[in-house]
This record gives sequence, structure tokens and C-alpha cells, in this order.
Amino acid sequence: MTVSALTRPGERDRLIVKFSEIDWLFVLAMSLIAGTGGLMLFSIGGLSWDPWAAQHAMRFALCLAMMVALALVDIRVWFAIAYPIYAIGLLLLVAVEVVGDTRLGAQRWLSAGPVSFQPSEVMKLGIVLALARFYHSTSAHRAQLSWWLLIPAAMIGAPVLLVAHQPDLGTAMLILMTGVAIVVLAGLSWKIIAAGALGFLAVVPPFVLFVMHDYQRERVLNFLHPERDPSGTGYHSLQSMIALGSGGLLGKGYGLGSQSQLDYLPEKQTDFIFATLAEEFGFLGCISVLILYAAVIFMALRTAFLSHSHFGRLAAAGVTATFTLYVMINGAMVMGLAPVVGVPMPLLSYGGTVMLTVMIGFGLVQSVRVHRYAEVTSGKGSIL
Repeated sequence: MTVSALTRPGERDRLIVKFSEIDWLFVLAMSLIAGTGGLMLFSIGGLSWDPWAAQHAMRFALCLAMMVALALVDIRVWFAIAYPIYAIGLLLLVAVEVVGDTRLGAQRWLSAGPVSFQPSEVMKLGIVLALARFYHSTSAHRAQLSWWLLIPAAMIGAPVLLVAHQPDLGTAMLILMTGVAIVVLAGLSWKIIAAGALGFLAVVPPFVLFVMHDYQRERVLNFLHPERDPSGTGYHSLQSMIALGSGGLLGKGYGLGSQSQLDYLPEKQTDFIFATLAEEFGFLGCISVLILYAAVIFMALRTAFLSHSHFGRLAAAGVTATFTLYVMINGAMVMGLAPVVGVPMPLLSYGGTVMLTVMIGFGLVQSVRVHRYAEVTSGKGSIL
């Protein structure tokens, strides 16, 4: 389908045209990552589809179908529901404070009958949509430096404080850094960026000493000196680094990783699945998967660049920022370069909630691509 054909009135509204405009190379790269995750889950499950590999494959198939369906949704629909999704997410986070379920010392879940979910996952998408809509209607001057910046600051700060109070420091960090990324991409003045960076560095020590929970502070100390408690708080990091190092260049072979197969490596199917991959497939296996992640990120950013609307550009870039942060934080955590904060490797790790969140976000990215010529306005809107 040529660009000239896509500019003909009514042509872009045809379902077959929308379907053809989805970036199928992007879908292939995602599928290869998820497929690698399925292979690793099959290996650490004792070369069995149970208990993880079969569910992982089924969830990805369902989420992929949902992503394709969401890609066909007009970008102006996403624009219209941006603030409502943010408001719903914020109300659900408040509800967690009042009637949320407490598990393992954290109050993060809401239950409705047999269904249980974390409202913070809703906010990961809600913050992207709400900020993208806000800046779509904001002038370049106001986005750069003005009192209007208090509005996005409040929009970011409210959910971050609620999630951090649960406590869920990892998710709070993701929401905060995603929000900051969108604000910066929207044109924030470099003076504020520099002042903010200095302020952040200044508040980190007192935050660690006086605000963090004891177990969170232990994670930070463990990150700095994991050998101080090798069988306790330092166990996760040390076992992960042993798995990484023992894989060497080519790995020990599929199904032959001693750290994971003998259950020395904790959370091997979720937070530390990348260490399992390193042990069995070595440096080359890790680099191959990281290249796939880089390809997904590059193609998503290219979609943001192609969008004709400011909302589409910021929404696609915001989703990509969240995905990139997942990869960077988990990778750094596994390699001992960051504290253990419970952030999984997206699409590779076992877990339905994160996969659902990521795939809904990618549905939005593909919707931006499919409807990249759409003119998004506060009213009805039109096609350029």
C-alpha cells in the first residue's frame, strides 16, 4: 500500500488496509522474544510444558490477538479515553489503600471474586495516555518552562506516592521514570532537567535512610555489598551472578544449567530468567536476545517518529520508555548493577499481568502506526 493510496479519502478506514499497516516485523521480533521465554520455561520446568511453558505460550497467543485488535482502534478513541483511564487507575490505587489485599507484607491487590489484579498495572498505561493528551494541547513554551508544569508533576506524583506506599518501589520507579521521560520528550527546559537531576541526587541518601522500609534498605545495602549476607539478603544477587558467569561464551547447553535446574537460582522463571538464559546459552545467547529487544525498541520509536499527531508521538514514545525501563532495570538487577526490585524481563519472564500490560501498550503503539495520518483534536477530528 503506497503513501499516495493511503491519502485517498476513506482508504485508510478500510479494515484490510489497517491490518496491512501493522508492523509485522515488530510482531515477529516480539514473538521471537516470547518464544525464547517459552523455551527457557520449558527447560527450567524439567523439560516439561508444566507448570510454566504452556501457560506462557497460551497467554502470549491471546495477548497477541488482543494487541492486533487494539491496533485497529482509531487513535482518536485512545485520545478520548486517556483521562478516564488515568482517573480509573488513580481511583483503584486509592481503593487499594482502603480495601486492598495484603500479601507477603505488601498491600497491592484488589480482588473481585476469583479475580485478583494490581491497579498499578493500569496506571502504567494511564500515565502515558494522560500525559500524552495533556501535552498534545499544551504550547511549546508551556511545555518548556511555566507554572503549567505543576499539572504533569501532580499527575505523576500522585500515583507514584500511592504505589510506593503499598509498598512497591519497583513499579513506583517505572511510573516515575516513564512520566519524566514523556515530560522531557515534550520539550522540558534543560535548566529544569539539570536542577531536577541535582535535586534527585541530593534526596537519595535521606530517602534511603529515613523513608525506605527496612527490607528495601536491605536490598540497597545488598546491592552495594552482596557478600555481607550470602545466604540471606545477598543470595539472589550472588546466585544470579554465578549463573551469568558460569555460562561463558556459548553456555552449558539447553537444559543443563546447574543453577536453575538444581534450584539454586531463586525466581528463575520470573525476575531471574535472563540469568537462566545466560547460563544455558552464554554470552552469545544473551546478546541475541538483547538485539531482539533493541529491534523492538527501535521500531516502536520509529513509529512514534512517523506519527503526524503530537499525542501519537508521545503515547508511542511513552509506551516504549516503559518497555525500555523494564529491560534495563531487570538486566541491571540480574547483573548486580542495581538493587533487586522485582521487575521482570518483559515477554521473556513468566507472568500474565506484566505481559498483558506490555501487549496493551504495544497495541497502542501499533494503533499510532496504523493511524499515523490521523489529525487528533479535542473535538471530532479529521483525517489529513
